[in-house]
Amino acid sequence: MKQYKAVVLNYAPRATSMAEQLEKTANEMAQQGYELVTFSVTNSAKAIAVFGIGKAD
Repeated sequence: MKQYKAVVLNYAPRATSMAEQLEKTANEMAQQGYELVTFSVTNSAKAIAVFGIGKAD
């Protein structure tokens, strides 16, 4: 069964710092077996990244 985990990235008003945070978080989650499924940037300059692990049914 596929399981998901959502992670909120901190305030990052510049694209470069947002990308760095996303890359760091994605690499940390990959070490735990998760893969990045999707992410969205909010109007408040935060991001929500969704990671998945396991096989889809």
